[in-house]
Amino acid sequence: MEIKEIYKLYKEHYLVDTDTRNIRKNTLFFALKGEKFNGNLFAKEALKQGALFAIVDEDLYQNHPNIILVDNVLKILQQLANYHRKILDIPIIGLTGSNGKTTTKELINAVLSTTYKTSATKGNLNNHIGVPLTLLSMTPKTEIGIVEMGANHKKEIAFLCTICEPDFGYITNFGKAHLEGFGGIEGVIEGKSELYAYLEKNNKSAFINPDDVIQVEKSKKLKTIPFNPNLKYLEVNPFVKLSLNSTNIQSHLIGQYNYTNIAIACTIGHYFKISDKKIKEAIENYIPDNNRSQIIQKEANKIILDAYNANPTSMKAALENFESIKAPNKTVILGDMFELGKTSLEEHQTIVKLVEKLHFDDCYFVGEIFHQTTTKNMQFKTFEDLLAHLKNNPLNLQSILIKGSRGMRLERLLEIIN
Repeated sequence: MEIKEIYKLYKEHYLVDTDTRNIRKNTLFFALKGEKFNGNLFAKEALKQGALFAIVDEDLYQNHPNIILVDNVLKILQQLANYHRKILDIPIIGLTGSNGKTTTKELINAVLSTTYKTSATKGNLNNHIGVPLTLLSMTPKTEIGIVEMGANHKKEIAFLCTICEPDFGYITNFGKAHLEGFGGIEGVIEGKSELYAYLEKNNKSAFINPDDVIQVEKSKKLKTIPFNPNLKYLEVNPFVKLSLNSTNIQSHLIGQYNYTNIAIACTIGHYFKISDKKIKEAIENYIPDNNRSQIIQKEANKIILDAYNANPTSMKAALENFESIKAPNKTVILGDMFELGKTSLEEHQTIVKLVEKLHFDDCYFVGEIFHQTTTKNMQFKTFEDLLAHLKNNPLNLQSILIKGSRGMRLERLLEIIN
């Protein structure tokens, strides 16, 4: 079956699902496959749960009139998303970078949705499957789309651009994330800059931070839109405060590093003719969740939970920001940073040295890599070891920064810190 025919089925309800645990009525079910799962097995189940059609790529499972056989389900999903993107013909903002992608996406969405019907990437659906699903979640009512693109190897951003065909692009930063896959920081810069290459080739525009020398250098061959010149950083204690055309904006985001995330949202809002008043309301009403820079007041302790992810760049920024905050009795709990390749131990030792330089009251390092570093602070090889220690030695009247890679799941500490 050709894409045009599948598209006719899709546009009856504009619904696509890939997981039978969350099937919606009248959806198209795409039977994706992975190393540990085969969606073809669940095609009939998807129909039973309300899917209109199921799309499979193994003829063994084409055993129902509403099961459609194709050569490759994933490729069809990607082609359908790109076909839909062309039909929509709306402005698409493509977003990538090493740190802050999701927060930036949510801020941009908050600002634009004050005036337009917007659709943005849900959660972290930002890969070769997530980007197509993001596009297919858009309907004819959508006026602006925001597509987050993640990558841990070169050529991935270039490929995702061919699916979503962004009209505008923004790279949050170039940091030490996924060094193992990119082969070092130069590989990160090259990989993320694939967005710029797409924009240049297709005569599109990039929003840039004029203070980021790499952004300026890598985008010099294309049309650029710099941060609004009337934006001004004011302070952070602990939340970022800024002004826009003399209008003060008090955010709920901690850390000076979040200023640029707010600044791009304001800049894009202005580009799309949104008033300062609406921009201010959108930024001030945005409250982070999902373990990203959350401030949690417990009975005896105040916690900054930043445990969604971590790499050397974001870890350094979080620590320096925490040091600058006015608060007594500061404790840091840091978990391993993953996907750093050969430089992993070196990068963890650098973080240890930074912690010791900043002189926090207490520090706990947890994880197999941090356990190999040299430090006078407490080290725990496993999360369970740290948990046992904190149960026997509870923290009290502390301001606590908790940060680590997603796989460390340090948010579990909330259960035992009062």
